[in-house]
Amino acid sequence: MTCDRVGGDPGSAGDERPGRYEPDLASALNNLASAYATAGDLDRAIPLYERTLDDSVRVLDEDHPETLYARNNLASASASASASASASASASARAGDADRAIPLYERTLDDSVRVLGEDHPNTLYTRNNLALARGEAGDAAGAVTAYAELLDDMERVLGPEHPNTRTTRNNLAYWRGTAGGAAVHP
Repeated sequence: MTCDRVGGDPGSAGDERPGRYEPDLASALNNLASAYATAGDLDRAIPLYERTLDDSVRVLDEDHPETLYARNNLASASASASASASASASASARAGDADRAIPLYERTLDDSVRVLGEDHPNTLYTRNNLALARGEAGDAAGAVTAYAELLDDMERVLGPEHPNTRTTRNNLAYWRGTAGGAAVHP
């Protein structure tokens, strides 16, 4: 069985969108963007993430958790575009994607702290993503600092053996090694 597209490219609906928010459509667009991103097709994923974010802001508002989630997804796709840029791509092209991802993560983090609180798991995950984006943008020392601070909070909030705490610990070790520091587990 095959699936055919109905009504054209979902990323091109533009001005034809109704003024109301359709949660099922938003979820479907986000899932499609995620599938494209997972497949490495960021040229299709990013416009869909942008549409999801625009719709969330327009209908739900800046502080709605779905808007924070949409902004985080767009930042992740932008960071992935930066990290996966080919060796033949110019340094300025790779930096452009990182330059977009980091401010998106920073804004999402500020809003998450204000709306959800410093210890909310989504806030912690956004901190992880921001630290990773900084490291991938060439700021290994900044990634180390961010991961060290995050690890303390992950251990306090989630516990030292939680899978996400372990991932943070491993990420810290990796970036310490990349930055030239000792890659030991605290």
